[in-house]
Order: sequence, then C-alpha cells, then structure tokens
Amino acid sequence: MSNEEGVKIDIESPEQFEEDVSKILKEEEDTTKVANDQAEEAEAGAEEKTPEAEATDPSENETGEDKKKHHGKKDKKEKKDPRDEKIADLEDRVKRQMAEFENFRKRTDKEKSQMFDMGAKSVIEKILPVIDNFERGLENIPDGADEAFANGMKMIYKQMTDELDKIGVKPIEAVGQPFDPNFHNAVMQVESDEYESGTVAQELQKGYMYHDTLVRPSMVGVVQ
Repeated sequence: MSNEEGVKIDIESPEQFEEDVSKILKEEEDTTKVANDQAEEAEAGAEEKTPEAEATDPSENETGEDKKKHHGKKDKKEKKDPRDEKIADLEDRVKRQMAEFENFRKRTDKEKSQMFDMGAKSVIEKILPVIDNFERGLENIPDGADEAFANGMKMIYKQMTDELDKIGVKPIEAVGQPFDPNFHNAVMQVESDEYESGTVAQELQKGYMYHDTLVRPSMVGVVQ
C-alpha cells in the first residue's frame, strides 16, 4: 500500500511541478512587461521635459567651471587699466586748471577795465575845468580883438572837444529837458515864459558823461 501511494505521488508530482513552473514563468513575463512599459513611459516624459528645462533655465546646465569662466571674464572687463585711470586724472586736472585760468583772465580783464575807467575819469575831471575856461574865454572875446588869434583859440577848443568825444566823453543835454536829479544839479529856481515848471531853463555849467558813467552833473536853473 505504501508502495502504491509512493508511486501515485511520484506520478502526480511532475505535473504539479510543470504547472507551478508555468505559473512562475508567466508571472515573471508579466512583471518584466510592466517594468519595460514603465521604463518607456519614464524615458518619454524625460525627453519631453528636457527641451523646456533647457529653454527656461539654461543656467541649470551650467557647470561650476563655466560659471567661474564667466565670472572671470566679467572681472577682467570691470577691472580698469591703471594707465587709463592716470590719464583720466591728468585730463581732469588740466580741465580744472584751464577753467581756473579762464576765470582769472576774465577777472583780470574786468579789473583792468575798471582801473582804466577810474583813471580815465580822474583825468577827464581834471581836463573839464580847462574846457570850461576855454568856453568862458571864447564867449567873452572883446570887440576888436585879433580875429586870427580868436579863430586859433576856437580851433584848439574844437580839437579838445573832438578828442574827448572820441574817447566817449559827451556833454549832458540840459536846457529844455525835464529836471533829472541823476544828471542835473539844481542850484537855483528861475521864472520862464518859454518852459514849463520843472524844466531846465538855464545851464550854468556843463555836465559830462564818460560812456555810461556820470563824470559831472550839469549845474542848472529850473523853472519853479
């Protein structure tokens, strides 16, 4: 009996074994297939993401060495040559000196002009009394005086006034003009049928201007 049962067991065991082996092989094939499908899907997803990543953020693919190279180039560009800095400093100093010299020149010219005007005014003030005496003398030439002598005096007077006019010395208009305290010095009041009140009717001494500067005001009599 035991032998029959052993023979029965020996006969059934190979079939069971084959069936088990078939199941195992099928499971392995299914597992391999699933793994391959997953791998293919992963590769396809990676291929789709790679171009976008490169397009959106190229700096992620940049290696440390590349970054160092880029930074190195930037540092070289930003670093200035000492010679260029020295040239720029010298140019700035030259410009400053030229500006200072130009200011000095303008200031000196202005001071010279003021000194010249002051000197000219001082000389003119000393000459004007001589002109006044010439005018008084010509107005009071006695009758019967030497005509040649009188004409010579008139020519000298005219020469002096012409030279004063050339350098910018001009007499101030007074008679018939409204009284102006900036140019007229009223020393008396007069009555006049010819001029209105406040008008200069008489000139006692001529006043003179040197360009735009008052040298001497006119001494006048004003209608009251």
